Amino acid sequence: MSTTASGRMRARDLDRSTVSSVLDAAYAEGQLGAGEYHDRTARAASAKTLGELDALVADLQSPTAVTDLTSRRAGASRDTRTTSWRNALIGRRSSSGYPGHTRAREIDRAATVRALDDARAEGQLTADEHSALTELAAEARTLGDLAELVDDLQRRADAPLPPSPPRSYRSTVLNATLGVLAVLAAIAGFAVTGGEDRPPVAQASVPLDLSAVEPLVIATPKLTTAEGMTLFRERYRAKFGDTIVDEVWFHEDYASVKRVAPDGAQWAVGYDYRGGFQPAPGPVLSTRERDRVPVDLATVDFEAIGKVAATAPVTTKVPQGVVSTVSIDVPDSGSFGGRPVAEVNVRNERSQYGDVQVSITGEVLKVREVR
Repeated sequence: MSTTASGRMRARDLDRSTVSSVLDAAYAEGQLGAGEYHDRTARAASAKTLGELDALVADLQSPTAVTDLTSRRAGASRDTRTTSWRNALIGRRSSSGYPGHTRAREIDRAATVRALDDARAEGQLTADEHSALTELAAEARTLGDLAELVDDLQRRADAPLPPSPPRSYRSTVLNATLGVLAVLAAIAGFAVTGGEDRPPVAQASVPLDLSAVEPLVIATPKLTTAEGMTLFRERYRAKFGDTIVDEVWFHEDYASVKRVAPDGAQWAVGYDYRGGFQPAPGPVLSTRERDRVPVDLATVDFEAIGKVAATAPVTTKVPQGVVSTVSIDVPDSGSFGGRPVAEVNVRNERSQYGDVQVSITGEVLKVREVR
């Protein structure tokens, strides 16, 4: 069957669910921005053909979560329809790596930043060149964009190789689907035979209820918890190569952060985080006081702050209150001795609120009860 014919084949609910799972994982890895992710997910849900689904993932690297699922699949006879589609799509990418238009992950950007750091340390780049290239690496969208930043640099012998694709991204999607079907088939076969203690009996054909197959879900903790804030710090380090912020605001499902602009201490650059980092809406640059003290998130005890946040609704006595935000910065007023402070805000549906101010080591400094 030709690729064109395969692309016209009707998509199943299982195909749509699998592609949605791939998009979830790619978003978590920083390959897609929030807007692109939501747009592609909506298009996957309404896709009619395999070709429409393939177009949604054709420029993505295989997310680790999907690759892991595929590697664990059980052996089973393949549906001839999906086998034809898989075979027709093998070989689009060369064995040497992904094409340049493939979306970059956070770890690809971090690897490029490390290469630039090495080049700066070895004298290949000036300070200004290193600063400019690092900022471009942080904003790069594709592997080609990243490659251009380092293509004239000498690389260390132990430098990581660029990411290599599987035989076909679409075959990964299909194999993940086949893995789920294989497990269901094995369970159905065991139920019919009744286990090894019974003599073999003729097996009836058992129809598969594809609606019962759950899509692959990439768990994302709330950012107002210790787990969520710790995950943010790891991804921030991978994105920017350090953990320095002017201020950061954690909401349940997104975060806002400001960091010093690379071209001058009088400017701050704003970013939004929703699984990946994007420039903040509106003016990206804002003025900052030159003597403003930044915060190193590596020094913050998120475990301790998370415990304070978990009890903050009780501490502030806000009826049916929930933690709305956790912010971290150095107060401009010089209060608390110029130390970094985390503020846990609690609100309820009646617009009552309170907050707890806590040191970055978890010491409660001030409690303002419901008002």
